[in-house]
Amino acid sequence: MVPDNRRRALLDAAAKFFGRRGFAGTSIRDISAEVGMLPGSMYYHFSSKEALLLAVHEEGVHHIEESVRRALAKSSGNPWQRLEEACVAHLEALLGGNEYVQVVTPQFTRLLPADLSKQLVVQRDSYESLFATLVDAVELPRGVNRRLLRLTLLGSLNWTLIWYRKGGDSPAQIAQEIVRLFRVRLDEGSDGI
Repeated sequence: MVPDNRRRALLDAAAKFFGRRGFAGTSIRDISAEVGMLPGSMYYHFSSKEALLLAVHEEGVHHIEESVRRALAKSSGNPWQRLEEACVAHLEALLGGNEYVQVVTPQFTRLLPADLSKQLVVQRDSYESLFATLVDAVELPRGVNRRLLRLTLLGSLNWTLIWYRKGGDSPAQIAQEIVRLFRVRLDEGSDGI
């Protein structure tokens, strides 16, 4: 196996273990054993377990962001439709079984040391700015805090990772309903403008 393949194997194993056991519950020994490598050999590819987590997280953010960007590239809808399409793509990526995305949600990062968590937030910031742009484009009643709307919307989407079970509503149906719930309430609030 060439070094790049070993690096990829380490990333895949780390994503699997971090997603299932969390950061604290995963050891370098677990990850290296999964790929048939001595624990010390991992340091050729990553300087620390934290660096490995940062690489896995970055890959997860990239996967979700690319899904959303692909959906938006196909969209010709109004701002609410574009926001809904982005939410559908976000949720489909999150619930699609990709082990990398499991470490992207706040439920995962809240258990990490503060300095490491801050680095992960920086990685998510550019992705979240995409949603800020989408929320800025929708028509809202005067006084609605767009930042809080974006954070609440993303929080609602990300929380589905905890309770979602296959066989019920699809990720697309859930995302569409979440956006509809926000929109209906906001449209009701615009009556008094």
